[in-house]
Amino acid sequence: MTRHRTPSLTRPASLPGGLGATPIVAIVGRPNVGKSTLFNRLARARIAIVHDEPGVTRDRKYADTTAFGKRYAIVDTGGFDPHDDDPMRVGIASQVRSAVEEADAIVFVTDATAALTEADTAAVALLRASGRPVFFAANKADSPQVDADAFELYRLGVDRVFPVSALHGRGIGELESAFVAALPDTPEETEAEDTLPRIALIGRPNAGKSSLLNRILGEDRVLVDARPGTTRDAIDAVLERDGTRYVFIDTAGIRRKGKVAKEASEVESLSVLSSIRAIERAHVVVMLCDAQEGVAEQDAKILGLAEERGRGMIVVLSKSDLLPKTEMAKAEEMAREKLAFAPYVPVVRVSAKDGRGVGELFETIDRVRDASRKRISTGALNRFFEEVIEIRPPPTMGGGRAPRLYYVTQAEVGPPTFVAMTNAPDHIHFSYKRFVINQLRKRFGFEGVPVRVHYKARRRRGEDKPKP
Repeated sequence: MTRHRTPSLTRPASLPGGLGATPIVAIVGRPNVGKSTLFNRLARARIAIVHDEPGVTRDRKYADTTAFGKRYAIVDTGGFDPHDDDPMRVGIASQVRSAVEEADAIVFVTDATAALTEADTAAVALLRASGRPVFFAANKADSPQVDADAFELYRLGVDRVFPVSALHGRGIGELESAFVAALPDTPEETEAEDTLPRIALIGRPNAGKSSLLNRILGEDRVLVDARPGTTRDAIDAVLERDGTRYVFIDTAGIRRKGKVAKEASEVESLSVLSSIRAIERAHVVVMLCDAQEGVAEQDAKILGLAEERGRGMIVVLSKSDLLPKTEMAKAEEMAREKLAFAPYVPVVRVSAKDGRGVGELFETIDRVRDASRKRISTGALNRFFEEVIEIRPPPTMGGGRAPRLYYVTQAEVGPPTFVAMTNAPDHIHFSYKRFVINQLRKRFGFEGVPVRVHYKARRRRGEDKPKP
């Protein structure tokens, strides 16, 4: 029996091209001082959710960026208060400490318009003890008049304070120039980001997405909590397993629209949009469903989002350790009934608690990713279509015109998309279109992947072009 080693996290990065030795800069500070706004400013993109509500950022969030000719990864952290004993705050503090340990430099952020707190003093002491170079940024210094308030940091024995406005970009260049100069040299990039498979973990709240990601990574990379909605941003991590590198994207739980409108804040609505964006940039979407609760209508809608966007799909029945085999078999049967619109999607049973099924999940991810990129030669396709037409030619629809299929070719991959030339594209019945797709799957596979077939009219030689 082959023994699989525990997957190792090479060095995480928010974008798929992250490399193992990329220098890391951690942004640290108490809640609501503008860390996520500064993160977005340095990342040159709106990646982190920005909102006035304190505590929006909970997990570590990474992004690759470049400045002054040097490439580095920036990491956003949750609001840090070492004196807060709330269980969620304690978890955030643990995440911040982990970010500090892996960082090559730290940017400590305060609010220039507010007085320093005990949490600021404790955080400065912690950062000094880390041995990392620390750069002190007084944010929300939107004008020179506020700079005097920003210099209050000097009371803590700080050598230099950078008054900045992350919102307006004031002072950012000077701050970035300083910490970039302290970073180690960046190695040459060895792998194009598009070559790494991107896997989005999606599903309803509390389906076990973060627990599964932590099991895959072999560390508590993302915050796990029994309360639904713990993950709000889409969190990325790069890992290597058996010589293959992957980007895993943990996303916020997607609740029914009515529940979001009635119960959730604006932040949750932004989280749902973040999850949808994660689906759009993924190659394979893994939808987790709690095996005990079973697949619900909302799960079908979530999978439908991935199907509409042409992504490879896998359904995972999570928490499989909580059910006996007979009950798991029933849960899988019920899942397939609920998701009957996509019978080609594989179902995998997984337990994040004991690792059961993780190996099978990776094997399935590889198969689905390969199926999404599969390209069939025009010769093989046309031989296939000749057989299909011989078995069942297109039926004649109203008007008495019999559709004819001349040839077919593959236009795209991801998802596999085919173009069939015909004399009457509008006369091909939807049931025949479904039959053709089923025959394509039967012959060529395409496990877990939507298949598109477009029917286009072939103009006869000498026929006038249609008028615009």
